[in-house]
Amino acid sequence: MLAYSTYSEAGGVGKTTTAANLATAHARAGLKPLVVPLDPQDGDLSRLLGVDDQRTESVDNLVRHMIHRPKGDFDNLIRTVDGIDIVPEHNMLSDLAEYLQREKEQKEAMGEAFGMHSQLLRVLRDAGVPDEYDVLICDPPATEGAHLYNAIHATRSLVIPVEPSAKGQAAVEGLESLVGGLEEQLDVEVGVLAAVPIGFKDTRDQRTILNEIDYPIPEVIGERSSLMEGSWMEQCSAFTYVRKHRDRRRDYELETLAQFDRIARSLEESVGLEAPNPPEPGDLNHGVIEA
Repeated sequence: MLAYSTYSEAGGVGKTTTAANLATAHARAGLKPLVVPLDPQDGDLSRLLGVDDQRTESVDNLVRHMIHRPKGDFDNLIRTVDGIDIVPEHNMLSDLAEYLQREKEQKEAMGEAFGMHSQLLRVLRDAGVPDEYDVLICDPPATEGAHLYNAIHATRSLVIPVEPSAKGQAAVEGLESLVGGLEEQLDVEVGVLAAVPIGFKDTRDQRTILNEIDYPIPEVIGERSSLMEGSWMEQCSAFTYVRKHRDRRRDYELETLAQFDRIARSLEESVGLEAPNPPEPGDLNHGVIEA
């Protein structure tokens, strides 16, 4: 299974839209992706894909499964949008660290071990996710803590959206020490599958910054704020937005969709995963499942 977390220390770089669009690109190619977002904020992946309607309700959710208090089967948590299976975020994520710490103390009082940062991995394995799905994408918040640690422990790999600016460069430079710290703390090896520069305007300074990134860069995405903002407004991926909500198809937006298709193929190839029915990059008439 291809498994990765979309992560960046810098906010506002398109981390969540990258996760949604790559998941769509994997699904378009005939693969079965599961997306597990872990951001406690309201502007999250569940909101983007329109499945956050039960966020405040007293319903079963991922946190309850992580602390051994499920109300039902894991499969019942899953919603499907455009061929993507997603576990919607819930407000209990805001207090995830406290719930995990409380469970850890109770388990240890009974002489049982409880790894606070391995509970997402346990839940996914117990539910048979590695056997049922081809791709796992986690979308944790940018800040360090239980959400990020559980995501990385479950996926062991990162895809990094990068802002081609001095701020983005600093975030990338700090990533090596962050990854090293995570490996030591979590006792796992963490790899970076790709860096994805977003908002590139082809300035001299930006070209210099890109040349200094040591990670694989399968594609460089230009300034597409209108496309991404439109996706948020319509609560859908960029693929669905262009296909269903644009009165005319702009060549540069179609090229951006093609880039997400090519990034998905590159990530799949990195682990030897062969998509059964890959589209011509950017072809909106191929393998698109109606919402």
